[in-house]
Amino acid sequence: MMAFYAWKPFLVNPCFDPAGTALDQNPWLARIWQGLDPAQVWDCHVHLAGTGDSGHGLYVGQKLLSLWHPVLYSQRMFYMNAGCVSSEPGTVDENYVHRLALLARSMPNGFKAMLFAFDWYHGDNGQPEPKASTFYVPDNYARQMAEENPDVFEWVASIHPYRDDAVDRLEAAAAQGARAVKWLPAAQNIDPALGRCDAFFAALARLRLPLVIHCGEEKAVQSTSLMPLGNPLRLRRALDAGVKVVVAHCASHGEDEDFDKPGTRKKSFDLFTRLMERSEWKENLFGDISATVLRNHEPEALKTLLTREDWHGRLFNGSDYPLPGILPLISLSRLVHHGLLPEESVADLEALRQANALHFDLALKRSLVWQGKSFPARTFETRAFFGQHE
Repeated sequence: MMAFYAWKPFLVNPCFDPAGTALDQNPWLARIWQGLDPAQVWDCHVHLAGTGDSGHGLYVGQKLLSLWHPVLYSQRMFYMNAGCVSSEPGTVDENYVHRLALLARSMPNGFKAMLFAFDWYHGDNGQPEPKASTFYVPDNYARQMAEENPDVFEWVASIHPYRDDAVDRLEAAAAQGARAVKWLPAAQNIDPALGRCDAFFAALARLRLPLVIHCGEEKAVQSTSLMPLGNPLRLRRALDAGVKVVVAHCASHGEDEDFDKPGTRKKSFDLFTRLMERSEWKENLFGDISATVLRNHEPEALKTLLTREDWHGRLFNGSDYPLPGILPLISLSRLVHHGLLPEESVADLEALRQANALHFDLALKRSLVWQGKSFPARTFETRAFFGQHE
C-alpha cells in the first residue's frame, strides 16, 4: 500500500482548488503574462467530455466503459481524472464543465477556452454509425455550454462532410456563433482529399470559418485502420479551395506516406513543413501547438517551431485539455534535458499543474526556449483569428 501511494502523485492529478493556491501572487506567474493581453488569449483546442449522464446527448463507446478492454478503459479513467471529474453517477458531464469553467475563471480576466464538439463516425454512405464511434459531443451541447458561460467559453462545431445536410448544418453553426469546425479524420472516417468534400470546403471558405484538423498519428482515439486519413498532404484540396486550415499539433507525431515520392514514408511533421513552405498557402495554412510538449512528440519538432520565426504568426496555442492534466504525459525533466525548458521553472510549473492544467499548459509554453527563441505573444493571442465574426 505504501508503494502505491508513493507513486500516486506521479500518476493521479490531485485536482487542487486553483483559487486556494495563492499562485496569482507568484512573481514568476506574473512574468508569464507580461506582454499578453488576457482578453485576446483564447485556448483554441479544448475538449468536452462526459458519459451522457446530463441528458444532452454525449456518448462514450462501450469499449471505453468495459474492463474487457483495459487499455481503452484506463485511458478513459485518466481523462476523467485529468478533468477532475467525480465518479458519482449522474454528475460526470456537469462536473467536467464545472471544473473547466473554474479553471478558466482562475486565469486572468478575459481568457477564454474554445470548446470542441465532436461528430459521429460516418460510413462512406454518409450515415452516422454510433457503434463505430469512440465518443460523440453534439454541436448543441458545445454551443449551450458556451452560451451558459459566455465569460470563459467559445465553441467549435464538428460536422461530418459526408452528411447530406452538412452545408446546412455548417451555415446554422456559423449563425449560432461557432468559431471553427473540428475534424479528426481517423476517428470520424473523413478523407479531406475527396471531391465529395468540395461543397463543404466552398462553404467554409465563404463563411470564413477555420477548419481545425488533426494530422499525423492519433493516440487518443483507437483508429489504426483509418490513420492514413490524417496525412497532411491530404489537405491540399481544402487549401486550394481557400479554406483556412489549422493543423492540430502541427502534425508533430507519427509518419505518413509521401505522395510526392510514391512508396516512401516521411515524418508527418516534415510533410506539414512542406505545406507550410508553399507560398500560395501562406494566408490559409496554420498550425496549433497543442500536444507538442507531450512525451510521445519529437522534441526536434518543438525546436523547429520555436526557431521558425517566419511561422510564428501562423501558430496558435491550444492546450488539448484535459491532456495537460494527465501527469505521465508531460515530463518537464525531459524538456529540461533537451534544453527546451529552464530548470529553475520546473518547481513553479509542477505546483501550477496540480491546481490548474489550463494555466500550466500556457505557462509551460511561455517558458519554452531554444537557441534564444520562444513563442511570441501573437501565438497565444488567438482571438483576432478565431473571433473574426464578433
